[in-house]
Amino acid sequence: MFTTLASILQSFNLSIIQSFNPSISTTSLVWNLQTTHVRYLNKVMELQDVIIIGGGPAGLNGAVVLGRCLRKVLLFDTEKYRNRDSHGMHNYLTRDHILPTDFIQVCHDELKKYGVVRITKKITEAKKNSDGYFVAIDDDGKEYYSKKLLVATGLTDNLPTVPGFRELYGTSVFHCPYCDGWEVKGKKIGIYARNKEGWELALALKNWSKNVVYYTDGKYNIRPFQKDQLKANDIPVNSVPIARIEGEEGLLKKIVFKDGTEEACDAIFFVNGFTQQCNLAEAFGCEMSKKGVVKANKFQQTNIPGLYVAGDVARDMHFVVVAAAEGAKAGVSINKELQKEITDRKALAKATDDMFE
Repeated sequence: MFTTLASILQSFNLSIIQSFNPSISTTSLVWNLQTTHVRYLNKVMELQDVIIIGGGPAGLNGAVVLGRCLRKVLLFDTEKYRNRDSHGMHNYLTRDHILPTDFIQVCHDELKKYGVVRITKKITEAKKNSDGYFVAIDDDGKEYYSKKLLVATGLTDNLPTVPGFRELYGTSVFHCPYCDGWEVKGKKIGIYARNKEGWELALALKNWSKNVVYYTDGKYNIRPFQKDQLKANDIPVNSVPIARIEGEEGLLKKIVFKDGTEEACDAIFFVNGFTQQCNLAEAFGCEMSKKGVVKANKFQQTNIPGLYVAGDVARDMHFVVVAAAEGAKAGVSINKELQKEITDRKALAKATDDMFE
């Protein structure tokens, strides 16, 4: 267990030390003790200013901001990005339709000049030690230490288990109309929702196509007012169980039902929920919303001191541009908090000096 600042201060009687050298002010003594303590931890623990868990747009942009603030940053990246199957990013000025892999490479190139260290390992556990610092443990059991922690691990979409969904995901099967609706405008669009409500998504897709069908795959949990709205907008509901979906070269062609019938379809948008890529924030005791995302204030702070979240892990508007913006906000907030801690430490030393005078 590392020696705490409190135990160091308790080991000394400031009056006794000053009796040997009256020229040493209490301010200088307290400041030197605090500085020595931090330097000790930096040397023994290789203490980072910030550890960022998650190498998507939120984590990367947070890392850039903190790197430009001359902070010592470690970024952990499993390279399992939520949008890795996408045919192209959208709603991001200057980056329209860029492949996610190309976007990530541009980000990695920018990180290098700011001294951010990126490690392609998975963090399996994180906690606080007796000094109040964060400890992140990778899948090999190695420990890393930091003053602040930013969790930006994102989400994983729960793909339907119907054969064909996985193979066509990102090219003809989607979950976000704002990300991919324009690419299938005017085509035959299906909405798949068996275990979740999909009627709102079906209504939304009418903005991009007049030909929208709502598929419930054997279930019919549609309430009367929902049925009325679907009918008013000419959206038929098909509840026949689905056997599979079929396509060629990534392009959906048809939906095959278990009763042997088929329907032509060009694209499917699904509602099947999502899960956190990791439960680190939840394990810390962070407050969670009903939708399963971490609650944070406008500065990306959680209810756990020093722990920040950004990106899909913390919000229900899942755009790359929003995730990147939240990463930047978190970076600024963390830097300000680190600055404040240095200022407070100096103020404490000065207050101690005044007390002894």
